[in-house]
Amino acid sequence: MYKEIQNIFKLFRIINALAVFDAIFSIKNIKLSPIVLLYAKIIIFFSSKKHSHLTPGERLCRSLIKLGPSFIKLGQSLATRSDLIGDKMAYDLSQLQDKLLPFDFRQVKKTIENELKMPIKKIFKDFQEKPSAAASIAQVHFAKTTQGKKVAVKILRPKIEDAFEVDIKFFYWLVNLIETIKPNIRKLNLKQIVETFAQTVKIEMDLRLEAAAAAELKENFSDHDYFYVPEIDWERTSKRVLTLERINGIKINSRKALLKANKNPDEVLKKCTTALFKQIFEDGFFHADVHPGNQFLDKKGRIAVIDFGIMGRVDFKTRNFLAEILLGFLNGDYTRVAKIHFRAGYVSKKQSEELFAQACRAVGEPILKKPASEISIAQLISRLLKMAGDFEMETQPQLFLLQKTMLVSEGLGRELNPKINIWELTRPLMEEWLQKNKNPRKKIEKTVNDIKFALDHFPELIEKLEALTSQLKREHS
Repeated sequence: MYKEIQNIFKLFRIINALAVFDAIFSIKNIKLSPIVLLYAKIIIFFSSKKHSHLTPGERLCRSLIKLGPSFIKLGQSLATRSDLIGDKMAYDLSQLQDKLLPFDFRQVKKTIENELKMPIKKIFKDFQEKPSAAASIAQVHFAKTTQGKKVAVKILRPKIEDAFEVDIKFFYWLVNLIETIKPNIRKLNLKQIVETFAQTVKIEMDLRLEAAAAAELKENFSDHDYFYVPEIDWERTSKRVLTLERINGIKINSRKALLKANKNPDEVLKKCTTALFKQIFEDGFFHADVHPGNQFLDKKGRIAVIDFGIMGRVDFKTRNFLAEILLGFLNGDYTRVAKIHFRAGYVSKKQSEELFAQACRAVGEPILKKPASEISIAQLISRLLKMAGDFEMETQPQLFLLQKTMLVSEGLGRELNPKINIWELTRPLMEEWLQKNKNPRKKIEKTVNDIKFALDHFPELIEKLEALTSQLKREHS
């Protein structure tokens, strides 16, 4: 009963925050009680004029910021679901900046010393007490190691795990309430959104996992000098503390600053696009939080990235189908697009291939007939995902995060040069990659490598089987 009362009070707090910024539209389809509606209307009457110049998405962003860390993170998670909230709202939420007031330096010092088991003065020669950034889960301080190396130190907020656990339980309660009030909303699978959000947050709260993600991304680009990932200081990294090389540079979306530094924005965009292609298609492991604050152009002319808390993965099969689908759309070959969907098993065989091709044309033509600079592949994927229910299409969860990453990347491209379409830059890369992976020799090489891997691990497998057999014999003797 006490929990129910807490949840109801929290619900009123949400309605208050939405009403203050005139963002009550976000829950307009839910049947609210007359008292709640009256309460919301009174608040809107006294405050809506202050925010009338903002777009609906911007007003929702302000509401989420007012509600605190969990809601900011949930908003960022919702940005991946343009199929549910629309392209414009998804874009606005993707711009949601995760900024909060910093926590006290005494807590920072205590966390570092507890985690690394020694006084902070023995770990760092110099440590800036004022944070360079403070977000919902952690904050970052600049420091210098005892060896004189400049680093950035990320520290989790005190008791942040407990705070998020309480809010995640509330989100599940809220979904159950919404589905009870409006049963037909179950088809949107809101519980899956909360589950995905909970998993993402869980990963972000173990900074060793973020360090591992950065190390993997760095390894993937070890032979490419146009893209840089900072070094991880593993000796000064634990579950609640992450230390990595400090990055300096020009914010990637600052066209004026790039020109002032005699850097060609078009070349910068080409590097960003090439890096995005490599991450998605060649490696199947991509940085999924590519807003301008996380990307810089360093002194060596490299794209340097930070913040590896949100990463995405795409398996090889999906990458292959995705490249074929995108090229099919770019070439206006809707029959090919439909055939690939059926071959991949994304669309039920009970459906008509010809009718699906026609639907793909209806989705593609309005977008692809625009001027090249206005073409949005992210919007295309969003509309394909919205079509899922009509053709019994299998949901592809990994595409939601990818679509958001594409959306933000397109926005960056337009800031650097509105006349360039990043997908025209990647078209030859996709064509070459597909050709290479269709090559019989490549397939043979992959099979040989798989066999070699199996043979290399065969003795180890035999040893384990022998040990298991011996153990079973002892247990039954």
